[in-house]
Amino acid sequence: MNDIQLERPEHEIPINQVGVRNLSYPIRVLDKTNEFQNTIADVTMLVDLPKQYRGTHMSRFIEILNKYKGEFAYKEVRPLLEELKVIFDAQCAHLSLSFPYFIEKAAPVSGAKSFLEYTAFFNSTLNDVFHFELGVKVPVSILCPCSKEISDFGAHNQRAEITIVIEFSDFVWIEELVEIAESSASSPLYTLLKRTDEKFVTEHAYDNPCFVEDVVRRVAQKLLDDSRIKKFRVETISFESIHNHNAFALLEMTK
Repeated sequence: MNDIQLERPEHEIPINQVGVRNLSYPIRVLDKTNEFQNTIADVTMLVDLPKQYRGTHMSRFIEILNKYKGEFAYKEVRPLLEELKVIFDAQCAHLSLSFPYFIEKAAPVSGAKSFLEYTAFFNSTLNDVFHFELGVKVPVSILCPCSKEISDFGAHNQRAEITIVIEFSDFVWIEELVEIAESSASSPLYTLLKRTDEKFVTEHAYDNPCFVEDVVRRVAQKLLDDSRIKKFRVETISFESIHNHNAFALLEMTK
Protein backbone atom coordinates (compact mmCIF):
# COMPACT_ATOMS: atom_id res chain seq x y z
CA MET A 1 0.00 0.00 0.00
CA ASN A 2 1.23 3.48 -0.80
CA ASP A 3 2.27 5.55 2.22
CA ILE A 4 0.51 8.82 1.38
CA GLN A 5 1.96 10.61 4.41
CA LEU A 6 5.47 10.28 2.95
CA GLU A 7 4.53 12.01 -0.31
CA ARG A 8 5.95 15.44 -1.00
CA PRO A 9 3.39 18.11 -0.04
CA GLU A 10 2.11 20.66 -2.52
CA HIS A 11 3.62 23.42 -0.36
CA GLU A 12 6.94 22.41 1.21
CA ILE A 13 6.63 24.37 4.44
CA PRO A 14 7.60 22.85 7.82
CA ILE A 15 4.81 22.58 10.44
CA ASN A 16 5.49 23.45 14.08
CA GLN A 17 3.21 20.87 15.67
CA VAL A 18 1.19 17.90 14.47
CA GLY A 19 -0.19 14.99 16.44
CA VAL A 20 -3.10 13.94 18.63
CA ARG A 21 -5.09 15.84 21.23
CA ASN A 22 -7.88 15.01 23.66
CA LEU A 23 -7.01 11.33 23.78
CA SER A 24 -8.54 9.71 26.87
CA TYR A 25 -6.15 7.10 28.17
CA PRO A 26 -5.92 5.03 31.38
CA ILE A 27 -2.72 5.62 33.34
CA ARG A 28 -1.27 4.78 36.72
CA VAL A 29 0.53 7.60 38.54
CA LEU A 30 2.55 7.79 41.73
CA ASP A 31 0.56 8.35 44.92
CA LYS A 32 2.43 9.48 48.05
CA THR A 33 0.12 7.59 50.42
CA ASN A 34 -0.94 4.55 48.40
CA GLU A 35 2.08 4.13 46.11
CA PHE A 36 -0.02 4.24 42.93
CA GLN A 37 -3.34 5.67 41.74
CA ASN A 38 -5.27 4.65 38.62
CA THR A 39 -6.84 7.48 36.68
CA ILE A 40 -7.81 8.64 33.18
CA ALA A 41 -5.62 11.20 31.42
CA ASP A 42 -6.40 13.66 28.66
CA VAL A 43 -3.32 13.21 26.47
CA THR A 44 -1.67 15.47 23.90
CA MET A 45 1.28 14.19 21.85
CA LEU A 46 2.90 16.46 19.26
CA VAL A 47 5.96 16.66 17.03
CA ASP A 48 7.20 19.08 14.41
CA LEU A 49 6.77 17.95 10.78
CA PRO A 50 9.63 18.43 8.32
CA LYS A 51 8.74 20.21 5.10
CA GLN A 52 9.29 17.14 2.90
CA TYR A 53 6.50 15.09 4.52
CA ARG A 54 2.87 15.56 3.53
CA GLY A 55 1.52 14.19 6.79
CA THR A 56 2.29 12.28 9.96
CA HIS A 57 1.34 8.76 11.04
CA MET A 58 -1.25 9.26 13.76
CA SER A 59 -1.37 5.58 14.70
CA ARG A 60 2.28 5.65 15.71
CA PHE A 61 1.56 8.09 18.52
CA ILE A 62 -0.80 5.58 20.07
CA GLU A 63 1.61 2.70 19.52
CA ILE A 64 4.34 4.55 21.39
CA LEU A 65 1.98 5.54 24.22
CA ASN A 66 0.89 1.91 24.57
CA LYS A 67 4.42 0.97 25.59
CA TYR A 68 4.01 3.10 28.73
CA LYS A 69 0.47 2.08 29.68
CA GLY A 70 1.48 0.83 33.11
CA GLU A 71 3.04 3.23 35.59
CA PHE A 72 3.37 6.74 34.20
CA ALA A 73 5.62 9.14 36.07
CA TYR A 74 8.45 11.59 35.55
CA LYS A 75 11.00 8.90 34.64
CA GLU A 76 8.87 7.62 31.73
CA VAL A 77 8.46 11.01 30.05
CA ARG A 78 11.87 11.60 28.50
CA PRO A 79 12.22 8.10 26.97
CA LEU A 80 8.78 8.52 25.38
CA LEU A 81 9.74 11.91 23.92
CA GLU A 82 13.02 10.54 22.61
CA GLU A 83 11.15 7.76 20.84
CA LEU A 84 8.73 10.26 19.31
CA LYS A 85 11.63 12.24 17.87
CA VAL A 86 13.21 9.16 16.32
CA ILE A 87 10.03 7.62 14.92
CA PHE A 88 8.81 10.88 13.39
CA ASP A 89 12.21 12.24 12.30
CA ALA A 90 11.37 15.31 14.40
CA GLN A 91 13.47 18.01 16.02
CA CYS A 92 11.00 18.59 18.84
CA ALA A 93 8.47 16.41 20.68
CA HIS A 94 5.80 17.43 23.19
CA LEU A 95 3.71 15.48 25.68
CA SER A 96 0.98 16.78 27.98
CA LEU A 97 -1.24 14.83 30.34
CA SER A 98 -4.07 16.21 32.46
CA PHE A 99 -5.85 13.90 34.86
CA PRO A 100 -8.13 13.84 37.92
CA TYR A 101 -6.21 13.04 41.09
CA PHE A 102 -7.95 12.08 44.34
CA ILE A 103 -6.70 12.62 47.87
CA GLU A 104 -8.48 11.24 50.93
CA LYS A 105 -9.04 13.98 53.51
CA ALA A 106 -10.32 13.89 57.07
CA ALA A 107 -12.75 16.58 58.17
CA PRO A 108 -11.10 18.98 60.67
CA VAL A 109 -13.23 18.17 63.74
CA SER A 110 -15.23 14.96 63.20
CA GLY A 111 -12.44 13.25 61.29
CA ALA A 112 -14.96 11.97 58.72
CA LYS A 113 -13.04 10.85 55.64
CA SER A 114 -13.84 11.52 52.02
CA PHE A 115 -12.05 11.98 48.70
CA LEU A 116 -11.48 15.38 47.13
CA GLU A 117 -10.72 15.69 43.43
CA TYR A 118 -7.86 17.80 42.07
CA THR A 119 -6.62 18.24 38.51
CA ALA A 120 -2.96 17.39 38.02
CA PHE A 121 -0.96 17.71 34.83
CA PHE A 122 2.42 17.14 33.19
CA ASN A 123 3.78 19.35 30.40
CA SER A 124 6.99 18.21 28.74
CA THR A 125 9.06 19.10 25.69
CA LEU A 126 12.25 17.66 24.23
CA ASN A 127 14.25 19.48 21.57
CA ASP A 128 17.91 20.22 22.26
CA VAL A 129 17.05 20.20 25.98
CA PHE A 130 14.41 18.49 28.10
CA HIS A 131 11.75 20.53 29.91
CA PHE A 132 9.25 19.06 32.35
CA GLU A 133 6.54 20.86 34.31
CA LEU A 134 4.40 19.42 37.09
CA GLY A 135 1.17 21.21 37.85
CA VAL A 136 -1.97 20.97 39.94
CA LYS A 137 -5.23 22.90 40.23
CA VAL A 138 -6.45 23.11 43.83
CA PRO A 139 -9.97 24.26 44.85
CA VAL A 140 -10.00 26.38 48.01
CA SER A 141 -12.06 28.99 49.84
CA ILE A 142 -11.04 32.61 50.29
CA LEU A 143 -12.65 35.36 52.36
CA CYS A 144 -12.30 39.02 51.42
CA PRO A 145 -10.24 41.10 53.94
CA CYS A 146 -11.81 44.35 52.75
CA SER A 147 -15.34 42.99 53.20
CA LYS A 148 -14.47 41.81 56.70
CA GLU A 149 -12.95 45.20 57.60
CA ILE A 150 -15.87 47.34 56.51
CA SER A 151 -18.75 45.09 57.61
CA ASP A 152 -20.37 45.12 61.05
CA PHE A 153 -20.77 41.34 60.76
CA GLY A 154 -19.89 38.71 58.18
CA ALA A 155 -17.77 38.98 55.05
CA HIS A 156 -18.21 37.69 51.52
CA ASN A 157 -16.35 34.49 50.76
CA GLN A 158 -16.25 32.16 47.80
CA ARG A 159 -14.58 29.21 46.21
CA ALA A 160 -11.36 29.87 44.39
CA GLU A 161 -8.82 27.85 42.44
CA ILE A 162 -5.06 27.92 42.85
CA THR A 163 -2.90 26.63 40.00
CA ILE A 164 0.74 25.80 40.71
CA VAL A 165 3.15 24.85 37.92
CA ILE A 166 6.77 24.00 38.75
CA GLU A 167 10.03 22.81 37.26
CA PHE A 168 12.15 20.91 39.78
CA SER A 169 15.62 19.46 40.26
CA ASP A 170 14.51 16.71 42.68
CA PHE A 171 11.19 14.91 42.78
CA VAL A 172 8.16 16.75 44.19
CA TRP A 173 4.89 15.02 45.08
CA ILE A 174 1.52 16.27 43.85
CA GLU A 175 0.39 16.10 47.48
CA GLU A 176 3.10 18.58 48.48
CA LEU A 177 1.83 21.16 46.01
CA VAL A 178 -1.74 20.60 47.20
CA GLU A 179 -0.70 21.22 50.81
CA ILE A 180 1.12 24.42 49.82
CA ALA A 181 -1.95 25.71 48.00
CA GLU A 182 -4.48 24.80 50.69
CA SER A 183 -2.39 26.30 53.49
CA SER A 184 -2.12 29.57 51.55
CA ALA A 185 -5.88 30.16 51.23
CA SER A 186 -8.49 31.12 53.82
CA SER A 187 -9.58 27.50 54.10
CA PRO A 188 -9.22 24.15 52.33
CA LEU A 189 -12.30 22.47 50.86
CA TYR A 190 -13.74 19.13 51.94
CA THR A 191 -16.20 16.76 50.29
CA LEU A 192 -17.76 15.61 53.58
CA LEU A 193 -18.40 17.95 56.53
CA LYS A 194 -20.47 17.40 59.66
CA ARG A 195 -21.99 20.42 61.44
CA THR A 196 -19.04 20.74 63.81
CA ASP A 197 -16.71 20.70 60.80
CA GLU A 198 -18.75 23.32 58.95
CA LYS A 199 -18.59 25.62 61.98
CA PHE A 200 -14.82 25.16 62.17
CA VAL A 201 -14.26 25.76 58.45
CA THR A 202 -16.46 28.86 58.42
CA GLU A 203 -14.72 30.41 61.42
CA HIS A 204 -11.27 29.40 60.19
CA ALA A 205 -11.87 31.18 56.88
CA TYR A 206 -13.14 34.27 58.74
CA ASP A 207 -9.96 34.34 60.83
CA ASN A 208 -7.77 34.00 57.72
CA PRO A 209 -8.99 36.52 55.13
CA CYS A 210 -6.91 36.96 51.97
CA PHE A 211 -6.96 38.61 48.58
CA VAL A 212 -5.95 36.66 45.47
CA GLU A 213 -2.75 38.75 45.63
CA ASP A 214 -2.07 37.47 49.16
CA VAL A 215 -2.57 33.89 48.01
CA VAL A 216 -0.10 33.94 45.12
CA ARG A 217 2.52 35.63 47.32
CA ARG A 218 2.07 33.07 50.11
CA VAL A 219 2.44 30.21 47.64
CA ALA A 220 5.43 31.86 45.99
CA GLN A 221 7.27 32.26 49.28
CA LYS A 222 6.83 28.58 50.10
CA LEU A 223 8.10 27.60 46.66
CA LEU A 224 11.06 29.97 47.03
CA ASP A 225 11.92 28.27 50.32
CA ASP A 226 12.04 24.83 48.63
CA SER A 227 15.50 24.22 47.14
CA ARG A 228 14.14 21.51 44.80
CA ILE A 229 12.06 23.96 42.81
CA LYS A 230 13.83 25.86 40.01
CA LYS A 231 10.98 27.74 38.40
CA PHE A 232 7.30 28.25 39.11
CA ARG A 233 4.07 29.90 38.09
CA VAL A 234 1.18 30.50 40.49
CA GLU A 235 -2.32 31.60 39.52
CA THR A 236 -5.34 32.25 41.71
CA ILE A 237 -8.84 32.89 40.43
CA SER A 238 -11.65 33.79 42.82
CA PHE A 239 -15.18 32.99 41.65
CA GLU A 240 -16.67 36.10 43.21
CA SER A 241 -19.94 35.79 45.09
CA ILE A 242 -20.95 39.49 45.03
CA HIS A 243 -19.62 40.42 41.57
CA ASN A 244 -20.46 39.28 38.05
CA HIS A 245 -16.76 38.82 37.35
CA ASN A 246 -13.83 36.96 38.86
CA ALA A 247 -10.69 38.22 40.60
CA PHE A 248 -7.34 36.95 39.30
CA ALA A 249 -3.62 37.12 40.13
CA LEU A 250 -0.53 35.52 38.56
CA LEU A 251 3.05 35.35 39.80
CA GLU A 252 5.95 33.53 38.14
CA MET A 253 9.63 33.35 39.00
CA THR A 254 12.83 31.61 37.99
CA LYS A 255 15.32 31.10 40.79
